[in-house]
Amino acid sequence: MRYLLVEDNLELSEAVVNRLALDGHAVDHAASLAEAEEWLSIASYDLILLDVMLPDGDGRDFLARSRARIETPVIVLTARSQVSDRVGALDQGADDYITKPFDFSELEARCRAVLRRRGGSARNEIDLGEAVFDPLAGTLSHHGTTLELRNREIRLLEVFARHQGQILSKSQLLDQLFSYDAQVTENAIEVYVGRLRRRIDGMGLRIETVRGVGYRIETRAP
Repeated sequence: MRYLLVEDNLELSEAVVNRLALDGHAVDHAASLAEAEEWLSIASYDLILLDVMLPDGDGRDFLARSRARIETPVIVLTARSQVSDRVGALDQGADDYITKPFDFSELEARCRAVLRRRGGSARNEIDLGEAVFDPLAGTLSHHGTTLELRNREIRLLEVFARHQGQILSKSQLLDQLFSYDAQVTENAIEVYVGRLRRRIDGMGLRIETVRGVGYRIETRAP
């Protein structure tokens, strides 16, 4: 998943980026609303983590303005604990909020919950034909066999799973897996796809190469 973090506290931002990166997520960081606008003009995101008090304005006003043009789910980060503040953020378009200081495990859980709701599911697992993928546990199960995946494999399979039937180009996969400051080329995607393809062999899935276009995941009989 690719996240945009809009937060001017650099120490907190670094901690959040590093924590989410450990789970294999790509996170771009904006320290102001102007920087956030720049990121949104060049990239698409699965989730936005938005601070309220920023150097160049109120994150809630930014959210209210942005809702007319972006549908990306937003979790508001706020130091305000008043009910009216939280209700106001939700009414202005936030999908959830979390009060500072927060525990990273709670932040991760809220991210997962928002993404599940946006995907129309109340469960963590994603059905892939006869296989069941659990991105939280990092497992792929098929006919009694359970495969444990590594972080990058989890995120790559999650991208494919959330775009079943679609062809994804190398650049699209690169955008989903790595932040813009990562020194990674599209050749890395070939490597990761090859590794994942070997790992899930025999699990009822196949990653097809569509020559000159990209990749897509297909279900198949064991």
